Amino acid sequence: MPTVIVNGTTCVVETGTRLVNAIEDSGVRIGHRCGGKARCTTCRVRFVSGEPATMTSAEHAKLVEREQFGTYRLACQILVTHDMELNAEVTLDTMPDWSDTGQRCADYVEPEGEFLPKP
Repeated sequence: MPTVIVNGTTCVVETGTRLVNAIEDSGVRIGHRCGGKARCTTCRVRFVSGEPATMTSAEHAKLVEREQFGTYRLACQILVTHDMELNAEVTLDTMPDWSDTGQRCADYVEPEGEFLPKP
């Protein structure tokens, strides 16, 4: 089972777990205000190591639109298939005016689950 280290917190998760849910389950309250549909970028992360070589077209489009491609990835669009270390940029701790981070995301990647080589 893969190990995920996020903001210094380590957790072991089932292969295929959606990264945004693995982060939440580790106790790090990452943002996911759009419900994990690659629309808001509040689940953006920076990889230290283990960045996946693939991404969904929805993730690519949103990161390009927000001029964040090459800097961030969207945790809602990533499945954990190997060890990863990363930093969650937007959490309940960094957003003091938030009362929650968003409704729990589905276990599957949406809106598009097709993973393409990262451009």
